[in-house]
Amino acid sequence: MRFLFRLVRLLIVASATFLAGILFERYHQHTLCDQSGGQWMRAGFCAGK
Repeated sequence: MRFLFRLVRLLIVASATFLAGILFERYHQHTLCDQSGGQWMRAGFCAGK
């Protein structure tokens, strides 16, 4: 039973870490878009220069 709990906890922690990495990268791309003079679109990409 403890093994199963550890496995579930590992999956939850790994998923949270993966999600945090995705959010951090999106924020970084948004910042780079602003610095280059582009416009961040709602669909999640940079348009402009």
